[in-house]
Amino acid sequence: MDVHDRRTYVVTGADSGIGALTAQLLQRRGARVIRCGLADDVDVRADLGDPEGREALVREVARLAPNGIDGLALVAGIGAPASATVRVNYFGTMAALTGLRPLLLKSDAPRATLISSASSLSSGDADIVAAALRDDENSAIAAAERAIARGRGGVIYRSTKIALNRWVRRHAGGAEWAGSGIPLNVIAPGIVDTETVRGTMLADSAQAKILAEALPQPLGFPGPVEAVAEAVAWTLAPANSFMAGQIIFVDGGADTILRGDQPYAEGVRYGPLAMARMIYWSLRVRARGRKA
Repeated sequence: MDVHDRRTYVVTGADSGIGALTAQLLQRRGARVIRCGLADDVDVRADLGDPEGREALVREVARLAPNGIDGLALVAGIGAPASATVRVNYFGTMAALTGLRPLLLKSDAPRATLISSASSLSSGDADIVAAALRDDENSAIAAAERAIARGRGGVIYRSTKIALNRWVRRHAGGAEWAGSGIPLNVIAPGIVDTETVRGTMLADSAQAKILAEALPQPLGFPGPVEAVAEAVAWTLAPANSFMAGQIIFVDGGADTILRGDQPYAEGVRYGPLAMARMIYWSLRVRARGRKA
């Protein structure tokens, strides 16, 4: 029996690219997959770029899976240098995540995975990121429009992914997620060989060379979409029971080339309350040792 048998998953962006392949993989392995997207052949057709579409997605999934869902893969996203990218990539993703959480809570082994991007390794627009993390959609859109006016529309996409990464790091260990038994994690792909990527990012040879320099992928450029889908599938499986808030770069080695050991150069710095508690319990342990 496959680990995904008798499990119900929701996949957004299931009408193309990573989302489509992830949905197919999960179905082949025995899962019921509720495919969400904009194409006519999906199970739930909804545009995450507007509030009505977000509400429709949550409502329709609840209708199709009244007994709950076991996993959620939020893959839908766009890369246009436009404010719509903020609406879909960040606010649409967050609306689906929080709106479908009650259905995840009905599962014995709920899992949730967001799709980010290795482009989040680069710096983004601080105003877009800050507004997103404040849940201020109007301000985030305004910041995106300012970036476009300055000729920096290309920074919008990675800014939305940086915001997603940071939101997950802030919340995945909290009461609503890990505290409720829901492992919430992020998969951050590098440049992979989807039809969209071939038709946009890699269509121009000079642009492809820029991308290869910006995201060096020693395991291959572009990389295989299957590797990303497999990673998403594993994070949704019951076996993924003890990992929360991780940003997993499935990027052909770009993260390690660009950042090396930098994220691990310093140890954790505990706050004064945590230090006080650890000192207290250390003294208790020593006191028991002396009595023994």
